[in-house]
Amino acid sequence: MATFRLTAVPKRTIARAALGAAVLTSAFGVNVVAANADTPPGDRPAAVSPVTESEKRAAKETKVNVTASQVLDFAKSQVGVSENAAGGGTPYQKWYANSQRASETIARDGGNRAAYLNAAWCAMFVSWVGEQTGARPQVGWDAYTVAHAKWFAANDRFGTEARPGAVVFFSWDGSKDISDIQHVGFVVKDNGDGTISTIEGNTGNGKVEERTRPTSQVVGYGYPEYAA
Repeated sequence: MATFRLTAVPKRTIARAALGAAVLTSAFGVNVVAANADTPPGDRPAAVSPVTESEKRAAKETKVNVTASQVLDFAKSQVGVSENAAGGGTPYQKWYANSQRASETIARDGGNRAAYLNAAWCAMFVSWVGEQTGARPQVGWDAYTVAHAKWFAANDRFGTEARPGAVVFFSWDGSKDISDIQHVGFVVKDNGDGTISTIEGNTGNGKVEERTRPTSQVVGYGYPEYAA
């Protein structure tokens, strides 16, 4: 996930290219298209491997004994956790870099494990919360927001209704195209006034924070099947 600022592009983002595949394109000699672009490295921004039938089946059949409120309470416990001056140092980046999923996304997007350690981490935060609460089979795991959203869509769990515990995907220019997704977090609630309350990692302040976001910036929502 990329580091996003709604008013100005931060110097930290410019320095590390903040690419959503959590691998720095600059580290691999690739031109940076935009400082806050959420794209995998290389010249293949749409190169997200399709979700296989076995992955779909596993996601649909794997139930979890975790409620949405439990996931949100755990996510809230992380509020205030901050990246270091290099944009790294979070438990989410460290976990992802050493995870099985990292080897899979490296095969898909290129790069190496070390590149995740200082990379943009909003999707890694969402994935880590899923892992730590036992909800990962339903929350999903990825470091690239577009791929994460496509996983929900492939499993017929992507829509436009804000629900507590849903995984919310943003595009700051208001696009509703999955390929334009730039950021991700958890929905806490629909405020009923055109905004939603969220918990997000890698916010504009480089922290885990509770935010209020306009629904006009929402591309869509992924729906984990939580326990009742």
